[in-house]
Amino acid sequence: MAATPVRRLTDDVPAEVEARLRRMCLGLPDAYEERAWVGTRWRVRTRTFVHVLGIEDPVDGASVTMTFRAAGEELEALRHAGPPFRVLGWGRDAMGLTLGPDTDWDEVAELVVESYCVLAPKKLVALVDRPGPA
Repeated sequence: MAATPVRRLTDDVPAEVEARLRRMCLGLPDAYEERAWVGTRWRVRTRTFVHVLGIEDPVDGASVTMTFRAAGEELEALRHAGPPFRVLGWGRDAMGLTLGPDTDWDEVAELVVESYCVLAPKKLVALVDRPGPA
């Protein structure tokens, strides 16, 4: 009996994608970058607010995914949004976004800031310029 193909996590992230995320993430107070067990992650204190990695799926093929955190109404909306968003199945507020040629980088920038604000200490969140409620 043949083994079932398994999804594999990889470091295969295009340099331009990583560079774009790096600029967004490192622009936030006290944020820093480090290599993760696979891919690259950006953290505030010891908490990861963005992680980017490659995924090789035997059914869906290769993709690049950004994991991030969300809260409140935004989290609920993203949970039901469908592709390119997906619930990761770990962490009550963890989401994934498949990055590709059609990615809305303005939306990614908003998600990065919100993810940071979900995890950062309040004194650092107060330093972040973000729009208030509509």
